[in-house]
Amino acid sequence: MGGRVKRIAGLAEAAARAATEQEDEDCALCGRPLGQRVERHHVVPKSEGGTQTVPVHPICHRTIHAFVANRELASAYATMDKLRERNDIRQYLRWIAGKPPDFRAPTRRRNA
Repeated sequence: MGGRVKRIAGLAEAAARAATEQEDEDCALCGRPLGQRVERHHVVPKSEGGTQTVPVHPICHRTIHAFVANRELASAYATMDKLRERNDIRQYLRWIAGKPPDFRAPTRRRNA
């Protein structure tokens, strides 16, 4: 029974820590404040050996993967700054700039 109590206490502590960390963080792609839902994006995909993650909105995360293949993320866009320089991402950033943190919309894949 002690193990279960420790796990529950650990989960509560992790949730509280995550809530305080999220208050001060902005999305690594668009720079807007993070909302209730936050996802972690591997700057270099795990499948390509990446370990570093950054917090992003779910819509920003979907947009990254809709526009850029994992191989491209690993080679040509290994930093968020390089990713923001893409024309399609730049256009997305202009569009999303005025939206609230928890804004949701369908994301379509780019036709290759």
